[in-house]
Amino acid sequence: MTNPGKPRIGVLAIQGDYAAHALALTEAGARPSEIRKPEELAAIDALVLPGGESTTMLKFLEKRHFFEALREFCARKPVFGTCAGTILLAREVRNPAQRSLGLLDVVVERNAYGRQIDSSIEMAETALPGGPLEMVFIRAPRIMEIGPGVEALAFRDGYPTLVRQGNTMAATFHPELSPDRRVHGFFVDLASGADLYPSGLPDL
Repeated sequence: MTNPGKPRIGVLAIQGDYAAHALALTEAGARPSEIRKPEELAAIDALVLPGGESTTMLKFLEKRHFFEALREFCARKPVFGTCAGTILLAREVRNPAQRSLGLLDVVVERNAYGRQIDSSIEMAETALPGGPLEMVFIRAPRIMEIGPGVEALAFRDGYPTLVRQGNTMAATFHPELSPDRRVHGFFVDLASGADLYPSGLPDL
C-alpha cells in the first residue's frame, strides 16, 4: 500500500532518462509519475526537469502550450532541473542564447564541458552530508554566475554544479545515473516541506 505521506513528484517525460529519475525518487522516498501534458501538473507536489536537448524540449513545450503552464507551476512548487533542465530554469542562457523559464537566478553556458565524447565522472566535496559526491557529466552546461539568493552546494573547477534557490534546485550533472541518492533525497525533503538542516548547510 502506498504511503500517503510520500510527496508526489512528477518527472517531465519528454527527453532524457526520466525512468532513472523515477527510480531514484522512489528509492529516496517519493511517489514519482511521468508528466507529458500540462493538465497532469495538477496532480503533483513537485517536479523534476531531466536532461536531454534543451532546444528540442523547448519546441515540444511551446508546440503544446505547455511552456506557460510549466512556468506557473515551477514558480509555485519545488522543482529540480538536471543538465538541460538547469538550462530551462536559468535566468540567462548563453552559447547560444535561448528562451528559458527564468526562475533560477543563474547564468548558464550550454555544452561548456565539450561534446559527448568529453563526458566524465568526477568526485567532489559537497555541502550535503555524507562525504564526496559522484557527478556524471554528459554534454554538461556550466553555471557561469549565480545571484545573491542562490546557494552553491558543489563545484567543479570553481564553477557551481549543484545549486539551490529556495525550493528550486539545479544540477549540471546527472545524479540519476549515480547510485548515490543524496541529491534526490535532498529534493524529496524540499518537496515534503522538511527542514533537516535548520542551522543551514555547511559552507564548502
